[in-house]
Amino acid sequence: MSRDSAFMRRALELALRGWGQTAPNPMVGAVVVSDGKVVGEGYHARFGGAHAEVSALAEAGERARGSTVYVTLEPCAHSGKTPPCTDALIASGVARVVCATLDPNPVAAGGMARLAERRIAVAESVEEKSARELNAPFFHAFRSTRPWITVKLAISLDGAIADAHGNSRWITGEESRRQVHHLRAGQDAIAVGIGTAIADDPSLTVREAPAPRVAPLRVVFDRRARLPLTSELARTARIIPTVVIAESADASRVATLENAGVVVLRAATLAEGLDELGRLQVRSVLVEGGARLAGALLDAALVDRLVIFQAPVILGSGAIGAFAQTSSAVLTTASRFSIVEQRTFGDDSMTVYAPQGA
Repeated sequence: MSRDSAFMRRALELALRGWGQTAPNPMVGAVVVSDGKVVGEGYHARFGGAHAEVSALAEAGERARGSTVYVTLEPCAHSGKTPPCTDALIASGVARVVCATLDPNPVAAGGMARLAERRIAVAESVEEKSARELNAPFFHAFRSTRPWITVKLAISLDGAIADAHGNSRWITGEESRRQVHHLRAGQDAIAVGIGTAIADDPSLTVREAPAPRVAPLRVVFDRRARLPLTSELARTARIIPTVVIAESADASRVATLENAGVVVLRAATLAEGLDELGRLQVRSVLVEGGARLAGALLDAALVDRLVIFQAPVILGSGAIGAFAQTSSAVLTTASRFSIVEQRTFGDDSMTVYAPQGA
């Protein structure tokens, strides 16, 4: 691994500390290096707060002069809630700036070019793939009207999400469930299908992880607006924003839900429903169930990441298959996925997949 890559990987680790706190801004980390040693570190800790470069430069102090700064996203060149980071870098007297990837936001972009104009050495695209994965919903928002969709499934060794009696709690262990809450904290919305909403009566909140700056929007894909008023989602809709995406719902059912504080959006297709969420400034959605919704999203090629938690248990004959609602495919032409990440949580394994060619 090159020295630049090593320091950039550290900056990426720092950026992750902003998980759930920076949206709609991206997570960013920065490292200041002088004579081969780290003299300052920083990350964007919270939306509206100091940017990563400014925090790292403050820690470095006078040691920043003549240094190299590694930052996971191109330094901003505009005044937003904070002054331009490029101004701070220029004023500090740094000799070189290395960024992982350029900023897709036309309002903020241009920082690297401005630094080069001031005769500061610049380098780009160091650990770019990892940097773009870190803030995938942010980058996606500049090229799509729909949110970034992550489908999460907890399955058995034989690929089931529930036993023959429909029981699904709990296939995976406590460590995996805590990781799911961590995943929730970094999303703009958490979604389920109406079948899961009725069968499990979930709250879809973040409980076993640090609270995000803004609680994720709760979304139910519910064609006929059947969400019961007695459900946890409906009963708490005035406290935590809750949306039902309906297609052919009866007007009285819609009115009943709206009177309970639920926002009902009309959409004829899944794609239209996701576009409606995009118009609400939802950039990322974690879909947690069930098999029908996951299958429909996969069939429509609307899945950006697939997160599979697999537990060491076999549910056997009659169990409900995780992909039983996905259309059948011929092996030679079936969609294939690439592995993005693999981790273990207790006895469970977690694998993150990306559609090949995405």
